[in-house]
Amino acid sequence: MIALIQRVNEASVTVNNKIVGEIDRGLLVLLGIEKEDDEMKAKRLVERVLGYRIFSDENDKMNLNVQQVGGSVLVVSQFTLAAETKKGMRPSFSSAAVPDKANHLYNHFTQLCQQKVPTQTGQFAADMQVTLVNDGPVTFWLQV
Repeated sequence: MIALIQRVNEASVTVNNKIVGEIDRGLLVLLGIEKEDDEMKAKRLVERVLGYRIFSDENDKMNLNVQQVGGSVLVVSQFTLAAETKKGMRPSFSSAAVPDKANHLYNHFTQLCQQKVPTQTGQFAADMQVTLVNDGPVTFWLQV
């Protein structure tokens, strides 16, 4: 399971010209789910995402996590993170989870986030337009 996290001042997801999720200060989480992923990996990744210290403290050091700064999370499914890109000129998605499994784990991941911080979501398997103001920019790849 992969999370590409971006520290944002604001972010939103639009589907069919309608905003389906939006946050102010917090994390935009692009979530990729692979074949071997399960609920235990989702739980561990939530712990890492919500605990990752990428917000500045009073000394301008990255020592605070999204919970400590009162931030929110916007979770967007992104199967392309599971792409195999080491060779060739076209990505392979053979390691990505099948849609039913991915949808289940995406929902499980977001429910776990909602138990800890205000959480918004995109729309699974939709054509989404994601808008963000990356703060920094600060972007990290987390994988479990």
